[in-house]
Amino acid sequence: MRITSNMYYKNIYGDGNALLSKNLFDVNKQIASGLNIQYAKDDIRTFTETMRLDNEIATLGQVKRSVQSAYKVSDQTDAVLNEFETSMSRARTLLLNAANGTNSNLSLDAIAQELRGLEEHFKSLANTSINGQYLFSGSAVDVKPIDYDGTYLGNDEKLKAFTGSKTSQQYNISGDELFLGEKKLVKREVSTNVLQTNLLANYPALQTATDNTNVSLSGNSTIREMMGDTDNVIDNVNFKHFFYIRGTNSGGDSFEQKISMRDDDKIDDLLSRIGNLYGNTPEVDVVNVKLGGNGQIIVEDKIQGSSKIDFHMVGATDFVNGGTALDAANVTNIDDLGSGEVDFDKIMLGTSTAVNPNLHVKEFIKSSLVPADGVAVTNAIEGTIYDRTEFARDGAKLYSTTPQIIKGTNAFATPATKISEVASGATLDGKSFTLEGTDVNGNPYSAQIDFATAGSTFTIGGNTYDIFNVESPRVAVAADEMTYKQLADVINMVVTGNLPAAAPGSSAQYDSAIATADLRGRTFLSYDGKIQFEEMNIGNTNARIALYDSNSGDFSTPPSVITFNTNNAITVRDPKTDFFKTLNEVIVAVEDYKLYPDSSSGDVRSVGIENAISMMDDLQDHVFRAHSQVGAQTNALNTSLQRTELLEISSMSLRSSVIDTDLAEASLTLAKLNNNYQAMLSTVGKVSQLSLVNYL
Repeated sequence: MRITSNMYYKNIYGDGNALLSKNLFDVNKQIASGLNIQYAKDDIRTFTETMRLDNEIATLGQVKRSVQSAYKVSDQTDAVLNEFETSMSRARTLLLNAANGTNSNLSLDAIAQELRGLEEHFKSLANTSINGQYLFSGSAVDVKPIDYDGTYLGNDEKLKAFTGSKTSQQYNISGDELFLGEKKLVKREVSTNVLQTNLLANYPALQTATDNTNVSLSGNSTIREMMGDTDNVIDNVNFKHFFYIRGTNSGGDSFEQKISMRDDDKIDDLLSRIGNLYGNTPEVDVVNVKLGGNGQIIVEDKIQGSSKIDFHMVGATDFVNGGTALDAANVTNIDDLGSGEVDFDKIMLGTSTAVNPNLHVKEFIKSSLVPADGVAVTNAIEGTIYDRTEFARDGAKLYSTTPQIIKGTNAFATPATKISEVASGATLDGKSFTLEGTDVNGNPYSAQIDFATAGSTFTIGGNTYDIFNVESPRVAVAADEMTYKQLADVINMVVTGNLPAAAPGSSAQYDSAIATADLRGRTFLSYDGKIQFEEMNIGNTNARIALYDSNSGDFSTPPSVITFNTNNAITVRDPKTDFFKTLNEVIVAVEDYKLYPDSSSGDVRSVGIENAISMMDDLQDHVFRAHSQVGAQTNALNTSLQRTELLEISSMSLRSSVIDTDLAEASLTLAKLNNNYQAMLSTVGKVSQLSLVNYL
């Protein structure tokens, strides 16, 4: 085969030039862009690895921004709670100063004024915001969490930061948890608020050699010393003194019992029998019942985390009939005590104006609640009333005082909660509630709500209406299925005077009556489980409401299965926290100059400064726990942020090693290719100069 110049040119220059030119172009492109490849076709493996790393870096960037934002919120929350704790320590110091017993009223006024200033400071801290977003509103970050009266307006939602694939970290603490949370380790404690003294101490003619002459009472004092007498004879045979006791135990079950005692029985004996009503046994005490330094009876739940125990007691002694069957103090219906006298001194001085001036009725609890219609006529003694009281009134609003608490969970009831989940006993079948008062037009009403498994109803004005369920088919709701929303609908229809068109009525008529009633008023459960009514578009309502078990007041029938508004023992401690409500109670105790619960002046429900200190301790403990949670969240976010930054740097380094050009290596390759290219050009030049002689 003959070799030609064209063949030399093609083999040496044509193909070599194209390959070298491509390699030179690729190397120059790598140096100019800093990247090993430009397109997927350049290197599929490198391109795939780069895309994976780019996605990971982008995700880490999102995590970093999310965690940084969350960290700012959590860190600011931490700072706010630091200020909270500092101010709470100051408040506690002020309470300790107020409790030393040497302060004048002027000094207590000054302390109360500073406490009110701290209260406003707490509200300001609670409403702290960052960039227009409130820290303590839950997920409702655009809603100011604390209203002027201390009501919480946010929600209980948790805000979480994205910290990685399928992982997140909470970074807020809602006001619901901070201001309304629950302290599982706290034991509920309630106290009577009427001071009790030795009634015989001021009357030497009534005293015997064994009587105590001290004014104060102790557990070893006799029932005669607490209830009084009109002679100096100790009757250790007949039961002269009767105590009517009602309440609720730790499990949420109601009790009601009359306790009979003799002159020489001890107060400790009475306290022991009260404890037995709550379930105390010789082996196990479920409550502690003790006598306070000023004669108040204090009941402490030994079961932690329960908000259910309640207590009411009234005592009675008939100084004429002694312990005979005609004793006016030994009654079945507690309303019969209404004819007695509560002031022992008036009995001794003969100045009593009571119907029965020889019947001494001993009040242990007062609340200034207005008795329901019917009770006021037959009973003028507030201390005998337990749950037959009218809802409190504030302008256009009526509200109950007793929260509805679910027995199984200790949570506040909601509109969807079944009444049977709160009420005492196994079933509501056969139970009845009385609803009475005046409607929005000022007209008196009296209704009865009857619970029945076959279908619950309510009766008013001689007409009985079905209470319909919300399921299909629409029928009268079964007793144990009735919810607070259905109870609220009935109350709203009755109080606004909008009843179904016919009795027992169809579901359509029932729904129409509810819709019409909702235009005039609304009945609902507040955030703390209390029933409230509000008349729409009016400043002051004419309405009045009393709602209670129809058995109330009759000691020959089963106890009330549920209470809505009660003249009960005041709450000194409770697992449930209501920060601003409790803070107000603490300050009121100072404003009323009360060291201990005393219904004789000021706010009759005041807890007293001594108890206020314990309540402040509980609030501090609650905030400390919340602060610890925030601190843990902040640390977790900081750790997550550091980890994310390290991963981001590592991923970027790895990506650089995969996709970035090694400039030193590329420069050497470029130099090498340039040399090769020059050598090729030199060779081609020489070949192109050959003549025919060179081939011979």
